[in-house]
Amino acid sequence: MKIPITKTVIDEADKLALIKPLETGWLVQGPQVAEFEKLFAQFTRAPYVKAVSNCTTALHLALDALGIGRGDKVIVPSFTFIASANAVEYTGAEVVFCDIDLQTFNIDVSRLETLLKQDKAIKAIMPVHLFGLCADMPAIMKLAKQYQAKVVEDAACAFDSWIGNVHAGLFGDAGCFSFHPRKSITTGEGGMLVTHNQSLYEIVKQLCDHGGAKSDLQRHQEKGGSRLPDYTMRGYNYRMTDMQGALGVAQIKKADMILAGRRKVASWYDEALKDIPELVPPHVPVGYIHGYQSYVCLFTGGESLEQLNLEKIDCINRYRNQVMDELEELGVATRQGTHAVHTLGFYKNKYHLENGKYLNSYAADRLSITLPVYAEMNETEFAYVIEKLKASIKKCVA
Repeated sequence: MKIPITKTVIDEADKLALIKPLETGWLVQGPQVAEFEKLFAQFTRAPYVKAVSNCTTALHLALDALGIGRGDKVIVPSFTFIASANAVEYTGAEVVFCDIDLQTFNIDVSRLETLLKQDKAIKAIMPVHLFGLCADMPAIMKLAKQYQAKVVEDAACAFDSWIGNVHAGLFGDAGCFSFHPRKSITTGEGGMLVTHNQSLYEIVKQLCDHGGAKSDLQRHQEKGGSRLPDYTMRGYNYRMTDMQGALGVAQIKKADMILAGRRKVASWYDEALKDIPELVPPHVPVGYIHGYQSYVCLFTGGESLEQLNLEKIDCINRYRNQVMDELEELGVATRQGTHAVHTLGFYKNKYHLENGKYLNSYAADRLSITLPVYAEMNETEFAYVIEKLKASIKKCVA
């Protein structure tokens, strides 16, 4: 049996949706993108949304529209996908890494406050809602207000992730989502920016379309569309295609089913892992709703993670890697959670960083294991994963 890390839910409705733009001739940013934006706004309760080419470009647009640039610094958790930091680099600003809380994999608020106190050049914070669990946004927003910092939420993984009745991405100045195939709903590539700020939305809407004062769809629907609009700012070509938008419409219409399926599998793991002491399952604080873009555990090998150091992390890491390799041989796909970005060549060299600088991020990089989750996983597939997981741990750790 082969168990992938995830599977997108693609049905006949998705296939038919992709034909619509080909039939209408609207292939770039047109009516299907507009419909996807409307449905996404309804789902997340966002006042303003803008579909773009991917989440990384959404992050770049948000930072640019907020005036972040050379001479500024932006705090980013060190344990995240590299795109979070890359978006800051695009603006010419400097990345300031912050360590994480190993229990949630999200930014450590106490360390965040220390960084804000130390450096007045920090103009923005980019909390990441990793794997579908919101960061501690009430505490982060309190600090942002105190230190007058902008907040751009990297919500790439956080579709249908909530704190109380507020969706991820709607605490700060802007939130940015991804529709990569690893995400719960997909457009292949693609992203979405959400905000409460109408002025910010208007800037982003213009920036993503070369800086044009009107979109192609507006020109098509209004009189005088034969004449090109004015370009009042330097923009980018960060548009979503109408084919992506059409797929997004079909996907979001079945989002409730997809998310319910993923949460069901997550609940199976929660129960099954009670019998596997070598793995610590995801933690969900009271009042939070996890979106389960990924189900990421911490591999301890049965050891205590108190008093962590590099030597201990590297020792346990060898066992984790053996378990992952064994599972691969048995047909079960796994992944590490994501990167400790400060250990990757570009950032390590540019900012002269040591692996132990952000120890929890380093531990999360070396000790995390992502287990397969997809909406249509059945009990037979799940039982196979658990059986092979137990066998692999017994073989490699015993």
